[in-house]
Amino acid sequence: MILAQPRGFCAGVVRAIDIVEKVLQQHQQPVYVRHEIVHNAHVVNRLRDQGAIFVEELSEIPTGAPTIFSAHGVSQDVEKEAQTRGLDVYDATCPLVTKVHIQGRRYAKSGRHIVLIGHAGHAEVEGTLGQIDAPVHLVQSEEDVATLPFERDAPIAYITQTTLSVDDTRHVIAALHARFDNVTGPDVSDICYATQNRQQAVRALCREAELLLVVGAQNSSNSNRLREIGAEMGLPSHLVPDAGALDPAWFDGVETIGLTAGASAPDALVDTVIEALRAMGSVTVEHQDGVSEDMEFSLPARLRTPPLRAHVGAK
Repeated sequence: MILAQPRGFCAGVVRAIDIVEKVLQQHQQPVYVRHEIVHNAHVVNRLRDQGAIFVEELSEIPTGAPTIFSAHGVSQDVEKEAQTRGLDVYDATCPLVTKVHIQGRRYAKSGRHIVLIGHAGHAEVEGTLGQIDAPVHLVQSEEDVATLPFERDAPIAYITQTTLSVDDTRHVIAALHARFDNVTGPDVSDICYATQNRQQAVRALCREAELLLVVGAQNSSNSNRLREIGAEMGLPSHLVPDAGALDPAWFDGVETIGLTAGASAPDALVDTVIEALRAMGSVTVEHQDGVSEDMEFSLPARLRTPPLRAHVGAK
């Protein structure tokens, strides 16, 4: 088995979990989190056991209660509703998602038509759509670009969901440039660094492995993209939430397995997968040479003292 490097938690996820745990430490009353703090049921259940209450709507939260926005970000309407109801808000939005919001607002103020490359219905996309005071046109593919209601010389600016496949995004951006004469936007390198690093690691992993396992939730965009990359490279590729989802039949005749984890999956889940495979037979674990991530995002100012570095379910 070859373990991808990097894999698992990114700085934005660590920050979001740290915020929930710190707020739980500071408040005796219930602490509410709007939406899953990150897309991983094991992380959510661990925080729920510590006292966090997860809701989908602010109407479920008592007036004035401590409230945390998830790492995916929220719309301005949600922010205004929280203020109107006097909720004590802690914003765990990933700073790289906030960067996309800022880019979109800047492009809108310059008079450009805004195109958001992303997946409809994803929490991050819903938040971004609601953060820009102008119409935002969502596209998911090159085919969607063909349906945009603009003339060829219209000024276009694009922004992207942070957890997309870099290659897919590059193709959509190319389609925008092919259809319109006046297009601007961030380079694909502005896609979340952690997303890029994990995708690059998986591509390298697939050149050595015969089968790919991705540990992550079914509703985790970045985890799904990792599995898709493995499939595109011709490997049997499986997205599993934990060891309980493994099928022994997958490994018949397989000698080399590549193992990675999405950015919201804790290392503890990777460990359980390794142990489950060892229960099926002899397993030698090797570590891929890859990028070492040292990025850290600071907590909100009122949570910075003393610093907290707790990784839920991780070593």
